[in-house]
Amino acid sequence: MTKLFLKILLGMIFLSLVFIVEFELFGHDFEALFNQQKCIDWFTQIKAYGWLCGIGLLVGDLVLPVPATGIMAALGNVYGILPGAFFGIIGSAGAGFVGYGAARLLGDKGRRYLASDEELDRFQVFFDKWGGAAIILSRILPILPEIMTILAGIARMHPVRFSVSLLLGTVPTCFLFSWIGYSSRSTPVFGIVLAILIPVLLWPIFLRYISIKKPENSN
Repeated sequence: MTKLFLKILLGMIFLSLVFIVEFELFGHDFEALFNQQKCIDWFTQIKAYGWLCGIGLLVGDLVLPVPATGIMAALGNVYGILPGAFFGIIGSAGAGFVGYGAARLLGDKGRRYLASDEELDRFQVFFDKWGGAAIILSRILPILPEIMTILAGIARMHPVRFSVSLLLGTVPTCFLFSWIGYSSRSTPVFGIVLAILIPVLLWPIFLRYISIKKPENSN
């Protein structure tokens, strides 16, 4: 499976470079338009539908250098912790599902470009086992969330496993930054630890008590 992992590693490096180049080209403009305070001011002015703009921006984070955590915090500041977190979850999870779905639509020809069917099957087994934890941990980090959802789609990760791990990582992250925006405080270390630790602890419990039968044909 060395060939496959080498191509995946190169693909991850390429995607990371794309996001970095996008940020260098457009990131400063996005920061100027959508930093937390200016985003708060903007959402306040268009409060009736600002939440919808926030969701759209978070979904757009899949391909654009949008400061997602600042938008989550602004949603919490303007709409309150629970509504802000709810809007953040819709946008952030929506981006994850779009990335996963787009990668799955790559098709057999695109997958075979990466490696043989046997290698891809082994990668799928590997990702089904460890991909959930990686997706959970990535949701609070920059760049990695988009890359991990795309890899999950390429690996044909079981949709239920993907959905559960995506939500386990997204929900606490959105609540954390919504609370930060609402309280107007800097990110507490304890809160970040809980946002990572709780879903990671829930993941093996999910695997233990919910058995998902792997389909014989994963295409």
